[in-house]
Amino acid sequence: MNTRTPPRGGIAAPSPAGRGDGFWPELDPAQRAALEAAARPRNYPARAPLCYQGEDSDHIIVIRSGWAKATSSTPDGHEVVLAVRGPGDLVCESAVLGSRQRSATVTALTAVRALVVPAARFTAFLDAHPGVWLLVSGTFVRRLDDADRRVQANVSAQGPRRLAMLLSHLADLSARYSPPAADGSVDIGPPLSQEELGSWMDASRETVARALAVLRRAGLVRTGRRKITVVAPDALRGFAREIGE
Repeated sequence: MNTRTPPRGGIAAPSPAGRGDGFWPELDPAQRAALEAAARPRNYPARAPLCYQGEDSDHIIVIRSGWAKATSSTPDGHEVVLAVRGPGDLVCESAVLGSRQRSATVTALTAVRALVVPAARFTAFLDAHPGVWLLVSGTFVRRLDDADRRVQANVSAQGPRRLAMLLSHLADLSARYSPPAADGSVDIGPPLSQEELGSWMDASRETVARALAVLRRAGLVRTGRRKITVVAPDALRGFAREIGE
């Protein structure tokens, strides 16, 4: 399969609801129906892999419900958390569209309900619905921007600020799919451990534990076993900015 490029003509504008809320919500009803017709539904239990780093590319996946993490293994076997993906997100797609082996493993954090689309059917779907190319390219751009911000934060920020930035991002992501509580607090949807949070922000588990203690003392978060609640999202964002100045 050759590397795909978006067609030069016939690209429709994103839907009025397009806010970077995931791939699926930005498709119109006809596009969703066509993609469902090309796909097969599949359920993944928690901790099941959706795709593996290094494998050949033969399908893409659209998460319909549940949460997954994208990780990469270093040469010494260390697992690095790159991102989390949630309802509506397109995953395992860059290798298919780029005709290369997968650069990350995607693993279910919770039970995941998904649509699995063979590579040839997905590219045929894109050819039949050229406007979707804009959504796919937008996904790539947002993820590159997210990766750049992560690198900058990891270089410039101390542990509490880095964690505050990460939890603010996760709170925004979680609030897309589960409305905040009456008091404005947001439960972090992806059930990430302290070790996984540390891997994502390039810090040790101990650094995460100390940073969480700082945020708890400031009244910004509550914690439980694999559960974090952002008590005041705006205040948490302010904390992240202020201590970085």
